[in-house]
Amino acid sequence: MFGSMLLAAGLITTGQASAAAQPRVLSTNGAPVPEVAWDSCGENYPPGYECAEAEVPLSYRQPHGQSITLAVGRLPAKDQANKIGTILYNPGGPGGSGRIPPKLTESLHERFDIVGFDPRGIGSSTPLRCFGDPEDAQLLGGQFPVTPAEVRQRVEDTSKASELCAENAGPLLDHMSTANVARDMDLLRQAFGERQISYYGISYGTHLGAVYANLFPERVRALAIDAVLDPVEWTTGYQPRERFQPFSYRLGSHNGSQRALTSFLDACADDERCAFREPGTDLLAKYNRILDHLEREPITISAPDGSTTEVTYQDAIGSVQGALYSALAAPALADFLQALHQAIAPDTRLSSAPVAEIPEPAPGPGYQARHTGPEQGLAVMCSDSSNPGNPYVWSRYARTADRQARGFGSAWTWLSLPCATWTGYDRDHYAGPWDRETASPVLVIGNGQGDPATPYEDAVRTSTLLGDARLLTLDSFGHGARGYSACIDSAMDSYFIDGKLPTEGTVCQPDRAPFDPVATP
Repeated sequence: MFGSMLLAAGLITTGQASAAAQPRVLSTNGAPVPEVAWDSCGENYPPGYECAEAEVPLSYRQPHGQSITLAVGRLPAKDQANKIGTILYNPGGPGGSGRIPPKLTESLHERFDIVGFDPRGIGSSTPLRCFGDPEDAQLLGGQFPVTPAEVRQRVEDTSKASELCAENAGPLLDHMSTANVARDMDLLRQAFGERQISYYGISYGTHLGAVYANLFPERVRALAIDAVLDPVEWTTGYQPRERFQPFSYRLGSHNGSQRALTSFLDACADDERCAFREPGTDLLAKYNRILDHLEREPITISAPDGSTTEVTYQDAIGSVQGALYSALAAPALADFLQALHQAIAPDTRLSSAPVAEIPEPAPGPGYQARHTGPEQGLAVMCSDSSNPGNPYVWSRYARTADRQARGFGSAWTWLSLPCATWTGYDRDHYAGPWDRETASPVLVIGNGQGDPATPYEDAVRTSTLLGDARLLTLDSFGHGARGYSACIDSAMDSYFIDGKLPTEGTVCQPDRAPFDPVATP
């Protein structure tokens, strides 16, 4: 997926509130359509892209009042003569820069301009800034706490960060909700001359898509969401008591991580190419023995260049979790885990530390936004979601989550701690209903073998929660399905180009199994 407690509008007790019972929600409220003048992005950007800026209101309650700027980027359609329109894109986060969108698929790049933007307050758009001293941003960073002393320090740090945001961020802090990003997106739709929107969002971008679909249901031409967040869990939870849980706990991302780990270990046990494979051995037990050791002391392994790295418990959890974002990282993850195992195995007598690369996170967007900081994504999360006001209850929920998914529970639960003391409040946020019928059905995509950030169950629930949606499943683990399966990509092409949905119950196979070698040109 960070003071006063953020109270989401409407108490959801049965999954969603009745649309008839909801007050009228704020749309763009007559805000002027921005003028978008495309030009070269410059030498610090990938080739083939055009860039522009767009002015939008700071507050849609005052559509002609103070404005902010959005940084927008476009990958023009290759076949301009037969261009269908524009696909808007969001890469997730929140807090991620989206100005340089991917081509999505070859066919979509051919027929659509693909447009991304840095959401309000983020990156090269008018940025939210909480910290005059860059060192203060570290108050919101670091690994999840384990010891009581680390918990106290984390609470102190995040409380101080909240104070600094209240002092330094200015009025933008109270206008950072996903609903305002959706309103911005509708102004961009109008600026591009599109009667209806086409949109692809992944991870947090799926929540933006769900919010847009319910704020502007008549404006949906095609809306595909991949690696899906349950919008109810993100905002309020299904039951009254869930409003007083950390939202990063109630999302259940830790359970998605554990499911993905199980799928990785199952694939490893069945494939002799997996370095962590050990016939006759319970691989989950083997993995847990590594964590048992790491809870006592770090493990030293060597990189291929000969340098050594000390791996802590938190390091290992973070590396495993990151590698599970793509099934294609399975060989590197297996090597990493086997190196940790060899370093502690009682029947090995190694003269030097075992060698393995530590799995790397996914690459960024290919350019450096003017300003990014942890406060930007947190401002969105805390504006959208209900959370406890007492930061010390996070420990209890982290322990509960760890019993369900060891290590992953703490890693995910602690992410939302700043929301306990966050002072920003966006009264125009959106918390449902989620069942407004859209002009066209929504395509919901999920990883059936487990998603380490957005559980597959979220995709299943969201496909029934939305007013009109169809579920498409990739039979693999990972975070996002586009680009991993010709079947998925073909379904997206048919949906965006021709408006055709996949057959109900469609399950696509990945192009590569986890331990298949990478094809060389």
